Amino acid sequence: MDVPRETSEKLAIYQTLLNQWNPRINLVAKSTLEDAAERHFADSLQLMDMVQPGAHWADLGSGGGFPGLVIAIARPMETKVSLVESDQRKATFLRTVLRETGTTANVITKRIEEADPLGADILSARALASLDRLLAFAERHLQAGGTCLFHKGETWREEVEAARAQWRFQSEAIESKTNPRAVVLKIGGIERV
Repeated sequence: MDVPRETSEKLAIYQTLLNQWNPRINLVAKSTLEDAAERHFADSLQLMDMVQPGAHWADLGSGGGFPGLVIAIARPMETKVSLVESDQRKATFLRTVLRETGTTANVITKRIEEADPLGADILSARALASLDRLLAFAERHLQAGGTCLFHKGETWREEVEAARAQWRFQSEAIESKTNPRAVVLKIGGIERV
């Protein structure tokens, strides 16, 4: 990963904590731990250049912190990050990584539907829900003119098509740098049909 040394050191601390905590609370699939640098960290870092400095980034269903916590570590002074995670154990893990790496982010331990509207500039989610459900979350938490960055797998085209039955939006499918069958859906202009 092409990041400054200080960021790399913090990500190494994060990866160590992920390896320690994962057997107890299943933050990521056990089969992905061996390749976590590429599968989780690099996959999250590919979003780093898609946001302007000073943006409020909200990551929904943060779980193990991908991509939101990685963004908070990689852009500590440039991006305000909110991590929404309803599972108290996973939220404790997120807070532990923040403390151990000296990183600042806001961990919101509530269900996405119950959290106060965040007014985020950027909204991200990874392996959380179908696109139509993610767009409903965006309606609540994304400010007007904001952008969604959603990691999606091989069935992304079907999800986009299904979502268009309920939503109008502009979308761009950006090929994932870590998985040629996956994309990052960059979505804006969201409104209900």
